Amino acid sequence: MSGSIIIGIDHGYAAMKTVHFSFPTGLVEYEHEPYTQKDVLEYGGRYYVVGSGRQPLQRDKTQTEDYYLLTLAAIAKELEHRGAEHTASIHLAVGLPLTSFGRDKKSFRSYLYRDGSAIPFRYEGQDYTITIQEVSLFPQGYAAVLTQTELLDEPSVIVADIGGWTVDLMRLDNRIPNAASCRSLELGMIRCIDEISEQVRRLFGLSMTTAQIESALRGSSGGMDERIRAVIHAQAGKYARNLLSAVTESGLDIRAMPTIFLGGGAALLKRHLSATDGLCRPLILDDVSLNAKGYERLVGQMSRGVGHGG
Repeated sequence: MSGSIIIGIDHGYAAMKTVHFSFPTGLVEYEHEPYTQKDVLEYGGRYYVVGSGRQPLQRDKTQTEDYYLLTLAAIAKELEHRGAEHTASIHLAVGLPLTSFGRDKKSFRSYLYRDGSAIPFRYEGQDYTITIQEVSLFPQGYAAVLTQTELLDEPSVIVADIGGWTVDLMRLDNRIPNAASCRSLELGMIRCIDEISEQVRRLFGLSMTTAQIESALRGSSGGMDERIRAVIHAQAGKYARNLLSAVTESGLDIRAMPTIFLGGGAALLKRHLSATDGLCRPLILDDVSLNAKGYERLVGQMSRGVGHGG
């Protein structure tokens, strides 16, 4: 694998994350070249605008070509950002929820690897030819936490990875995942955003975009009406309380041990996840790229001497 570039990718339901980028999983296909080259992937004689809107929920990400196309876009973004050659051998470092890791590992690896042959495509008007030389898979959430070794001094901690569709839970005992504690709850941020959107529509007759709602949750809502902002945060608080109740009901005692929140949802819910909700000690990691960073770090540890692209 000499000379391969390690690229970590977190294939989320709502967003694709690499070490340097996060973009929505939306994908719009065109038969003819679109009016702009921005975010446009050309592959197999077809054109795709990447990052537009939200994909329909795909419980099995290997059933369509969508996540493969999104992977090509993510690789192109990373190669360009790192100043790497556009003809490159890639070592993909990716993840799956621990609850489905054993079941889906083989099929997801095959889906991304294909036959290891050269893959020509264009992204934003630039030509690329890549070879997927290897695909390494790791448990998501766990890989992210391993980048934060100072948080793992506790004998037991709960990890809650709040994604777009699911919240993946696990307990670490002396830094080792307790397999019996792993759960995947269908309570991700898409549910929260949709509930906020419905409440705003009901009270104010407005159809807000996901971008507007997420901006308000981050605290940068511009000239938004204070009444609308209050409703958004009230609904987010309600969602956070429901989530904490669900974590407790799944058998993980958030009052007895620290809880590490990460993923895109942790960044958006930062102000709504606090010790006042009965949490022993919430630790919020709001870097959405932590999983991707963790995957790259783990490959680097396993394969010393493999060329790293950044």
